[in-house]
Amino acid sequence: MILMNQQDVISTPVCIPNINTAERRKRLIAGLVQLAVTLLALAALVLLGFSHWWRLALFPLYWGSAVGFFQWRDHT
Repeated sequence: MILMNQQDVISTPVCIPNINTAERRKRLIAGLVQLAVTLLALAALVLLGFSHWWRLALFPLYWGSAVGFFQWRDHT
């Protein structure tokens, strides 16, 4: 086990961007497209009269869209 003193620790910024602008744009577009697809699927489920429980199947799509947005916002 290696013990380190506080003097040995180098402070760095908490979040260092690791993707460039083009990659951020791709993730934003992917998040927007996936959100649009999810909302269309939700509208179809509502209009066709499916049970509320069927809407749970859309959770992975919402999750994927959110991941795209969060990666875009946090530069990761």
